[in-house]
Amino acid sequence: MRIAFMGTPDFAVPTLDALLAAGHDLVAAYCQPPRPAGRGKALMPSPVQKRAEMLGIEVRHPVTLRDAEAQAAFAALGLDVAVVAAYGLILPQPILDAPRFGCLNVHGSILPRWRGAAPVQRAILAGDPVSGVTIMQMERGLDTGPMLATVETPIAGKTAGELTDEIARSGAALMVQVLADPEAYTPAVQPEAGVTYAAKIDKAEARINFREPAGQVERQIRAFNPAPGAWFDYQGERIRILACDIVDRHPIAAPGEVIDDHLTIECIFGAIRPTRVQRAGKAAMSTSELLRGFAIPPGSNLAAPTLG
Repeated sequence: MRIAFMGTPDFAVPTLDALLAAGHDLVAAYCQPPRPAGRGKALMPSPVQKRAEMLGIEVRHPVTLRDAEAQAAFAALGLDVAVVAAYGLILPQPILDAPRFGCLNVHGSILPRWRGAAPVQRAILAGDPVSGVTIMQMERGLDTGPMLATVETPIAGKTAGELTDEIARSGAALMVQVLADPEAYTPAVQPEAGVTYAAKIDKAEARINFREPAGQVERQIRAFNPAPGAWFDYQGERIRILACDIVDRHPIAAPGEVIDDHLTIECIFGAIRPTRVQRAGKAAMSTSELLRGFAIPPGSNLAAPTLG
C-alpha cells in the first residue's frame, strides 16, 4: 500500500519499521518539528524523524494541518492509507478523508478505556491488570473511532517505559496484520460503557504523596518511570525513585517518615523501600550507593508540606 506515516516519539518507531519491512510504500513521514533539548537547547529531531531520514523517507513536520496548503500537500500524495502512532497533532476532516482507506491509529490502550494522551501511565496509576493496543479507524472525536483489532498486554509490575515498549511492538505487528488483509477486520463501534480519559501527565503529579497507600505510591513510581520521574524533596534536593519494594509499615511512624537505615519510607497501609534512585544531575544508582554519599537518616520526614 501507498502509506504516509504520522508519528513522533519512540513509541511510533516500531510501527514505521514494521510497515517498511512488510513491503509497503512509505512516501512520507509526518512528525512534530525539532524541539530545543539539552543544556544548550539545540534543536533535536524526534525519534521518528531520525529513523525516517535514516531510511531515506521524506520527512514533513508542519506546525498545523488546518491550513489549505498543508491539506493540499497531503492529498497530493495519493495515499491508500495514513498510519498514525502518537503523532501529536489533531487531524482535521480533510486529512482524515484524503487517503483511500482513511487514517488508522495505533492507540496504546484497549479502547474505550483510556482515550487520550497518556493511556499507559493512567492504566498503571489506576492499578489496571492489563493494558494493550487498539487499531482504530480515526474520526474527529478524541480516540472515538471504530475499532478494527486489539491485543491485550498484562501490566504485571512493569514500568511505563517497559509497558510502552511492549505495546509499541505488539501494535506494530497488529497494524501490519490489519493492512495485510483489511477485509478480515470488521470495524466495531466503541461501547459507551467503560469510557475513561487519560489526561496528559502534569509534572506536579510526579511529586510522591506518602500520605497515600504504599501500593498507590509504588504504582506512581512505575507510572512515571522513565518520565517525568516520581520524586521527593530532601534538604532542597529532588531525589527520584525509579523502583521500590512494598514492605510492612512501622506501627507508630508518620507518613513520609524514614523508618530504617535502608531508606524505607512510611506510607498508609504499608511502606516502600526504594531500590533504584537518582539524584538531580546524576546517573541512576542503587539506594545503598545513594546513602553512602548522601545520608537520609531514620526519623527524617519526606512528606510534602500540607497546604492550609
